[in-house]
Amino acid sequence: MITNDIYGALQLLVVGMVTVFLVLLIVINLGKLLIWAVNKWAPEETVAKKAAPAAKAIAAIDANTKAIIDATISQITGGKGRAAKITKI
Repeated sequence: MITNDIYGALQLLVVGMVTVFLVLLIVINLGKLLIWAVNKWAPEETVAKKAAPAAKAIAAIDANTKAIIDATISQITGGKGRAAKITKI
C-alpha cells in the first residue's frame, strides 16, 4: 500500500515538473517571437538632440548665482574643489 502511494506521488511529481517545463518553454518561445515581431515591424524611435536647450541653461545661470555656487563649493571642500560644469535642471 505504501509503495503504491510513493509511486503515485513520484508519478504526480514527474508529470507536474514536465508540465511546468513545457509551459516555460512555450512562454520563452512566445517571448522571442514577440521580440522578433516588434523589431521587424515596429518603427524605431528617433531621439531628438537637445543642444539648444543646454545653451539656454548655461545662459540662464547668471554671474551672481555662479559666484554663490563657487563660494559654496570652495567653503565645503576647503578650497580644493571647483565647479567644472553648472547646468540648470
